[in-house]
Amino acid sequence: MTNLHSLQSREQRTAWLLLTPALLLLLLVFAYPILRAFWLSVFTRNLGTELQPVFSGLDNYVRMAGDGRFWQSLWATTVFTTASVLSELLLGLGIALVLNQAFFGRGIVRTTAILPWALPTALIGLAWAWIFNDQFGVVNDILLRLGQIKTGINWLGDPTLAMSAAIFADVWKTTPFISILLLAGLQSIPADLYEAYSVDGANAWQSFRNITLPLLLPQILIAVLFRFAQAFGIFDLIAVMTGGGPGGATEVVSLYIYSTVMRYLDFGYGAALVVVTFLILIAAVAIASFLLNKYHAKTSRVI
Repeated sequence: MTNLHSLQSREQRTAWLLLTPALLLLLLVFAYPILRAFWLSVFTRNLGTELQPVFSGLDNYVRMAGDGRFWQSLWATTVFTTASVLSELLLGLGIALVLNQAFFGRGIVRTTAILPWALPTALIGLAWAWIFNDQFGVVNDILLRLGQIKTGINWLGDPTLAMSAAIFADVWKTTPFISILLLAGLQSIPADLYEAYSVDGANAWQSFRNITLPLLLPQILIAVLFRFAQAFGIFDLIAVMTGGGPGGATEVVSLYIYSTVMRYLDFGYGAALVVVTFLILIAAVAIASFLLNKYHAKTSRVI
């Protein structure tokens, strides 16, 4: 027993020794910027102070509470994130189920399916901005030819339509990534489970609900959390397509932070915005992870 305990202790020490470089790298590229943002957020540093830091305590956070533009950008971020992630998950799951079936040319389809996600986001944003252009866009041209509209629609000039266009572009780009991620999870499910369940008289929907969905939930959790964090911090797609307009309807938090720091040179308030956004993101991810893990544990007991 003593030898076993000694062996386990040596293995743990070796594991920590091997993990130390990665942990130090994480501290350097992740922890330090966050701590630096926390530190800067309690100072006022802008053109009014000649860019010299002046300790202000929680003044930046008090200012944020009454900042209507911040709350508007937070709402726009929430709408964009919720709509895009939910749409990508549903479409990605459907595509993954199709790609998991055996058909001619499946390898080529799987390879080409990932291409939209591999393209640069800024390039995708520029392309979709032209597609939704009110005068030269493909969307208006198709609708005019089909007789559905009489004049071109200003897709990016209307607050609701501009947000919908940005969500559509993001869904088009990122759904393939979700589908490939879920496809990998589907291929790890043994086919024997479906065969045994079909012998008991289960139909396709029952197999999906009682076998596929519970066993695929870990991959769904990873996909949702990854995409939630990425969509919540979206910048390049919105910046290229709409620039936050019209009238701030598509100005997400990252764009507001960029304007605060780079345009108005308000570094202290910009740091406070970063801190609050980071805390909101951490809280949302923790809640989503808790709920999905709870559901996974419940379904695992049923299986």
